[in-house]
Amino acid sequence: MRLHQLVIDSARRSPDSPAVGSAHGVFSYRELDSRADQYAAALHRRGVRPGDRVVLWSHKTFDAIALMQGALRVGAIYVPISAANPAARVQRITASCSPAVVVTDADGIRRATDHGWDDSVPLASFETVREEASAEDAPPVHKNEPDDPAYILYTSGSTGEPKGVCISHRNALAFVRWAAAEVGVTAEDRLSNHAPFNFDLSVFDLYAAFLAGASVLLVPEGLAYDPVQLGSLLHREQITVWYSVPSALTLMMQRGELLAGEPPAALRACVFAGEPFPIQHVHELRKAWPDVRMFNWYGPTETNVCTSYEVTDRDLGSTRPLPIGTAVSGDRIQLHPPRSREGEIVVSGPTVMLGYWGREPQKGPYFTGDIGRMGPDGMLEYVGRRDHMVKVRGHRIELGDIEATITANPKVAAAACLVVGSGLEAKIHAVVVPEGTERPGLLELKRECADRLPLYMVVDAVHVVTELPLTANGKTDRQALASEIAAIAPR
Repeated sequence: MRLHQLVIDSARRSPDSPAVGSAHGVFSYRELDSRADQYAAALHRRGVRPGDRVVLWSHKTFDAIALMQGALRVGAIYVPISAANPAARVQRITASCSPAVVVTDADGIRRATDHGWDDSVPLASFETVREEASAEDAPPVHKNEPDDPAYILYTSGSTGEPKGVCISHRNALAFVRWAAAEVGVTAEDRLSNHAPFNFDLSVFDLYAAFLAGASVLLVPEGLAYDPVQLGSLLHREQITVWYSVPSALTLMMQRGELLAGEPPAALRACVFAGEPFPIQHVHELRKAWPDVRMFNWYGPTETNVCTSYEVTDRDLGSTRPLPIGTAVSGDRIQLHPPRSREGEIVVSGPTVMLGYWGREPQKGPYFTGDIGRMGPDGMLEYVGRRDHMVKVRGHRIELGDIEATITANPKVAAAACLVVGSGLEAKIHAVVVPEGTERPGLLELKRECADRLPLYMVVDAVHVVTELPLTANGKTDRQALASEIAAIAPR
């Protein structure tokens, strides 16, 4: 089974059963199948062929999902980009992957035009593409090989340029099949899609639902961190499987009264991934929802989910960090150096990416840069990052990406960024050395970040210094900076 077959082969439910629900309505599998064929026909007519890239710069919509499926049906590789990304960043991504077409909505067309879009990159609206062909004109479904690329997820890059994580059909299906079986997804389930499509968490929401013939509800981006609305949605929409970053659950617990009253009646599984979940919050959730299965999943975008841990009552008495568990999806996990109880987490197996788009293919095990240790019960625990990659509300961020944007300002001679705090209190601080006598301001740097980066990468505070502290080997002493900022940051 290939990814493009997940919709077509979902025979566990009537074709007219709900497949996708969103703020724009409810759509059946029959409608999704027909719309995907329509996009496949239009893409084929435009000359899109196997291996070509199709960029989707869009909000989470039914048409975005249908276009993903249409691209896969002609053998193309889809590249999802959230509508929250500014046109400047979209153009940096298109410069990397050279798409056959960028498809966006009317607002995206306007933003691209205002930015001065490069005319060498074809740009079209969903409506325009839809009108170019009908479902009856769809070409035969392309038979992808397991190791053909299926989609590219762009993440933050240390050099300031986004990195495209290239995922094959084999990579994605190894995870989806394991995850659907582990959670026990059936045609009767209603999954929530909390993550944007360019975030690897969304792969489970969409494709586990398609595999089982379940329904999936697209949570609008505007509600993603609205704790009251999310809690209401859980109850109102009778969600049976919830999957999000821990920050969203923490926000719902603290400000959305998630744990007040009765647990959501339909909810049977709650999955979280993307960042550590403080053990005290795990205890609260487990006590309030004793009948809900809970899973802590781990894995960078380059491997999707490669370890899993199921939370049970035995965790209520623990004060250790919540384990990330044992290897899943057919993967193998080792610590480097070998035979150590603490070291870098190394992943090998079917979910490891093909490589970064435009770079050498990934060969052998993937060294994650995450440090793990074996707990007393033999379960793997997450310790932290080996480098300067951080996570803010589940979003992976290379600090160098933000630093490259800030140092592009002519008033800045040097800059270092770091995150102070954790969970909902995590803030991105920029420490800058001015180029001359004029000091760059917070609003000025916020505006420049917003023009080039996703909103979750916009700095929260700016500190101006005469020079950056250095370690003995001449590198920026981030530990010293973190200590100084923590001492002055408001609590």
